[in-house]
This record gives sequence, structure tokens and C-alpha cells, in this order.
Amino acid sequence: MFDHVGFRVRDLAASRRFYDAVASAIGLSTIDNSPTSFLLGKSASEPIPFLWIGTDQPSFWSGGHVTSASPLHLAFSVDNHAKVNAFHKAALENGGIDNGMPGPRGPAEMGYYGAYVLDPDGNNIEAGCRN
Repeated sequence: MFDHVGFRVRDLAASRRFYDAVASAIGLSTIDNSPTSFLLGKSASEPIPFLWIGTDQPSFWSGGHVTSASPLHLAFSVDNHAKVNAFHKAALENGGIDNGMPGPRGPAEMGYYGAYVLDPDGNNIEAGCRN
């Protein structure tokens, strides 16, 4: 559905450490992009779709944009409970803050299992699976 999505962060090193860890835990990769940004996707050989994360303000964003003025919610789809658990553990060990321990979410008929963390900029980042 998406080709790419992007958002700005305040501290690139802290964000890179956090996203390196959670990407690895759920079978994704972070990819060098520029001195002020990186990409998160399947791999360097299969980079699209990707998530752009950086400190620069792209030229097409309005001048009034403020980093994390309105925290975002981003959910990664994974294929099993173990990856949800690994995501949560890796996030907490790399600057994330617990925002919902791994477990069933929503109505039982949805069969959704997820975990929530806040990244270094306060964005709610989730990993979940449906089974």
C-alpha cells in the first residue's frame, strides 16, 4: 500500500540504536541513507517499501513542522508471537519505554497479539501479528 513513509527525530544516534535493535528483532534491516538519515526496510537489496528516519527537514515539508509535536503511531506486522516478544525486549534494551507489554489485544475474534513501546522521541511503536 505504501512506497515509503518518513518522520523526523531529534537525536539520530539514539534513534538509530533503537531502530537497529527493533528492526533486527523482527527480521528487517536499517540501511545507511545519508549522514542525517537512515532507512528501515526489508534489506539493502530490497529497499522498498521503506521508512525514512532522519533529522533533516525535507524541502517538501512545511516550515511549521516541529519534530514529534504530534507523536505518531507505527505498527510493524510480524508473523509470530516470538517476534513480538523479541521486538519489545530489544526496544526496552535500546532506549524504548514500555507502553504495553506483549499480549492479546482487542476483541478475541481479531486474534491479534501485540506489544507497544515509546521510541526515543515519544512515538508509539508497535509490533503485532494476527493468528
